[in-house]
Amino acid sequence: MKLRGMFLRIAVALLAPLVVAQSAGQEELPSAPSATVEQNRAKQKDSNKAPPAQAAQRSQSAQTNPQGQATPTEPQSDNRIAGSPQSDNIAAASSQQAQSQPGADPKTATTGDSESAAPPRNAESKNDTNRNTDSDKEGLDESLPTVRKRVDEVNVVFTVTDKHGRYVKDLKKDDFRVLDDSKPAEQIRSFHNETDLPLQVGLLVDASNSVRDRFKFEQESAIEFLNQTIRPRYDKALVVGFDVTPEVTQDFTDNTEALSRGVRALRPGGGTALFDALYFACRDKLMKAPQKGPTRRAIILLSDGDDNQSHVTREEAIEMAQRAEVIVYTISTNISGMKKSGDKILERIASATGGRAFFPFQIRDVADDFAVIQDELRSQYALSYKPADFSFDGRYRTIEILAQNHKNLHVRARRGYYAPAQ
Repeated sequence: MKLRGMFLRIAVALLAPLVVAQSAGQEELPSAPSATVEQNRAKQKDSNKAPPAQAAQRSQSAQTNPQGQATPTEPQSDNRIAGSPQSDNIAAASSQQAQSQPGADPKTATTGDSESAAPPRNAESKNDTNRNTDSDKEGLDESLPTVRKRVDEVNVVFTVTDKHGRYVKDLKKDDFRVLDDSKPAEQIRSFHNETDLPLQVGLLVDASNSVRDRFKFEQESAIEFLNQTIRPRYDKALVVGFDVTPEVTQDFTDNTEALSRGVRALRPGGGTALFDALYFACRDKLMKAPQKGPTRRAIILLSDGDDNQSHVTREEAIEMAQRAEVIVYTISTNISGMKKSGDKILERIASATGGRAFFPFQIRDVADDFAVIQDELRSQYALSYKPADFSFDGRYRTIEILAQNHKNLHVRARRGYYAPAQ
């Protein structure tokens, strides 16, 4: 008897936790099939609202027992009564949905309403794509009111000197008359004395073998010019040396020390591709240099004018300078005392762009020529005008600025420009 009572007590002690756990689990289950359906729908709504991280966490927790041990992902019983109408309807709906989704996993399709009722991922991504497209269209629609207007306005920087070659700096707008393609301009829209306008200067130095014997002095003269001309936080300059190909030894900066290092880094040698270097500096550097407002662009070209390696012609280089609105000043390094063919080339480039050609008699005069250029850059005018008969045909049009009501004044400006193409 004592042994039988002891066995009964042990059995009760072992069965009691199982009964409690079963009753606790039954309290968490729905009391009827309809309640199960509603609960699954509620879970479905919550899973749709929850972020992906939370949904993944719930999915993981659903596959883990209360003791934290993972269980196999098998279909779990929902306590529906076999053969009941609710069970049959739900099973039929699940089966129908599984058949309507090609390539769907049958196990996944029949595990519960919360999964089968969720919208497909492809549909969600398509909706997101549509929403993004709509937002892009709205952004484009917002940008539509922006009107791009073609401005038929020509800007010209020019210099005025008297019969003695001295700069005249006190003239007014009414003292000038503009001829565009030999016709009076319709209107002069702006006029400024440009003594303080920011400068963008390109220093092009011939580093070919033809200038080797005087190269060192030219370097020092160029450095002195940059130190005297470039104002920190206002003007910018770059240094380009060229023989067969152009080489930028210092890009645009207002740091005169860096510019000096760029000039000293030049080394003579090789052939001469002067036209290529001028074309490159205008198209790839000055034309693309950012501008915060009106800016004067100028190139100081130090060379003997000989060219034996260029791929572009002299006139193509001049055209690019005109398109970039660059004034070119040339300083010849020919100190033979006789004008050579290279000097005529330098003269043509300077004259066509509104600049000036210098021909020093000896190498020491190069420094004086740099000083004259520096003075001229601070003694210029700038105006903008509207041509009378302007057309967007890409054609070359001539410019002539006349000083009226004043005798013996000479106006030096670029000779023309290329109209923008249609």
